[in-house]
Amino acid sequence: MKPGELVLKGDNRKGFERALGRNLKAMLGGGPFLEIRNGRYLLRGGEGRRAAVESALDRLIGISGWAETAVMDKNLEAILPACIAEGRRFLRAGIGRFKVEARRTDKGFPLDSYALCCRVGDAVTEALPELKVDVRKPEAVIRVEIRERAFVYGDSRRGLGGLPVGTAGRGMLLLSGGIDSPVAGFLMATRGMAVDAVHFHTPPYTSEAAKEKVVRLAGVLASYCIGIRLHLVDFTAMQMKLREGVPENWSTVILRMAMMDCAGRIARRTGSGCLVTGESLSQVASQTLENLACTESPVSIPVLRPLIGTDKEAIVRKAEEIGSYRISVEPFPDCCVLFSPERPILRGRPERALALYRSLEPEELIERAIARAEVRDIGQ
Repeated sequence: MKPGELVLKGDNRKGFERALGRNLKAMLGGGPFLEIRNGRYLLRGGEGRRAAVESALDRLIGISGWAETAVMDKNLEAILPACIAEGRRFLRAGIGRFKVEARRTDKGFPLDSYALCCRVGDAVTEALPELKVDVRKPEAVIRVEIRERAFVYGDSRRGLGGLPVGTAGRGMLLLSGGIDSPVAGFLMATRGMAVDAVHFHTPPYTSEAAKEKVVRLAGVLASYCIGIRLHLVDFTAMQMKLREGVPENWSTVILRMAMMDCAGRIARRTGSGCLVTGESLSQVASQTLENLACTESPVSIPVLRPLIGTDKEAIVRKAEEIGSYRISVEPFPDCCVLFSPERPILRGRPERALALYRSLEPEELIERAIARAEVRDIGQ
């Protein structure tokens, strides 16, 4: 495994590496053994669990790439057969053109990188004449690294990069049933943030299927975030009071304020240092610059919006990549969609919004909703 961004860390790098090892072990339910050597992470003890190990490495935040690697003594008698074996794998995959890349950190090895590439290329093509060396447009690459031992591997798989989950505090994600918020949670996880989530539902106006859809979205996130604690908050009473107590055009903004207020209280009580939302500037009426200032006004902790400058197509692509998109587009609307006004206010003033919100005297309703919230540990 390649460490990616972790190479930029200084004296505290070991702490990040320990977190990476803990996360991988948690994904696999214990073992295998992670060995850290000179800019490479070696995973040992995964025999018989190949599918599980590959799945975990594809979801492990904090590495830039990984490959199944043969490890051997630093001599050509061991290296060349391993390279030929890699060539046979190419042929089985229908690959006909390859090149060799060598990296020699041990300068005591008798061949320099270029000479080692030549020897490997000659040995592979002599043993497997069907393969041809093509340094300009290869279909695959045999990589040889000479470190404390010799390492031989083919094309590596790209990792997620970022920093290990849990190295940058904890945030509370406002998780809806839509496309955006799961992507926002994932992006914060790639910055090392541990993620919990809160979802607001309004039975009987929203269905049990809509709630379980959000639970499944939390499960997708949990597969990257080493588990998520999901708070399911019944907001029906607040929704009803809001519909009676504020002008219709303000209803979405005031509802968002109540959600932010409630989520902020849960965050402070459960150790989260910020809120995370899937808001993108001007994507919908409640996400104009002015309305964003309104909706965060009741909150005393930071509100992070990792998608704020991202267009919808890019968000959809990322949702497809992480596996949340198909669940998000299932036709079970959430409370924000069901109660949207026909002509919502576009540029609310925070002082007016706060006055309307406080006129509802929301404290008791919010505290009651928090006390009755259902809490599920997903993927833990």
